[in-house]
Amino acid sequence: MDSLGISVVVSTYNKEDWLRKVMDGYKYQTYNHYEVIVADDGSRESTKNLIDSYRDDYPVPIQHIWHEDAGYRRQRILNIAIQKANMPYILFTDGDCIPRKDFVEVHAKFAEEGYFLSGGYCKLPMTTSEVIEEDDIRTERCFDMKWLKKQDKLRGTQALKLNSGPVLASIMDLVTPTNASFNNCNSSAWKEDLIAINGYDERMQYGGPDRELGERLVNYGLKPKQIRHKAIVLHLDHARGYKTPESLQRNLNIRKEVKDLNKKWTEFGIIKGEIKE
Repeated sequence: MDSLGISVVVSTYNKEDWLRKVMDGYKYQTYNHYEVIVADDGSRESTKNLIDSYRDDYPVPIQHIWHEDAGYRRQRILNIAIQKANMPYILFTDGDCIPRKDFVEVHAKFAEEGYFLSGGYCKLPMTTSEVIEEDDIRTERCFDMKWLKKQDKLRGTQALKLNSGPVLASIMDLVTPTNASFNNCNSSAWKEDLIAINGYDERMQYGGPDRELGERLVNYGLKPKQIRHKAIVLHLDHARGYKTPESLQRNLNIRKEVKDLNKKWTEFGIIKGEIKE
């Protein structure tokens, strides 16, 4: 089961209270053959201190990859993380997404040559996001629908993910109308495939950079595989001050070009200014 080495890339920026819960989640995984890479888009010193506090008794290796805060440069730090990943398979998630105990195991189980995996998330309200503690994560109490509903409201579509056993989850993944796109909080791919398309397009701002990467993976010849009801993370609530109409439109223009030209390679990725033949 633990033969596939996985690099779990967790993106973060100045959100230590949420990152702590996420780091706790990766302490209690059922899978063993992985590393955690925190891709840090320029957080303050307290984020480094938090990550360092986990190093002594963490069950797997931790890398903290940081660059200076020069505005939103998430795609740049993710490209650096791709290059520094020690494992052949990379799982991308966010510093506001708490993984269920079997999260890494599910990605390992369904990883397959010629595919990338597309997961989803269960979105929590702020009240519930704030109340979750390490023991709730360790015991999986915070993944229990009844417990969550005691804290605050939980939409039916969110609850369905948590309430699905393996058989129902497989059925739901087959019939869901949601596209199997590459999502920022719950997707995975082979490192060699990510390198082959030159990683993330660093021009992209908030709103679709992960989907654009997935669209180039498809153009490259990969197929998406849906695991949104099998691979479970709890998405903690937060504001989105970096979301602007201008950035969304710019991203849509880039994605349109990828579609129209069937682009596989970005000139604004890991390697700058080169077009792969």
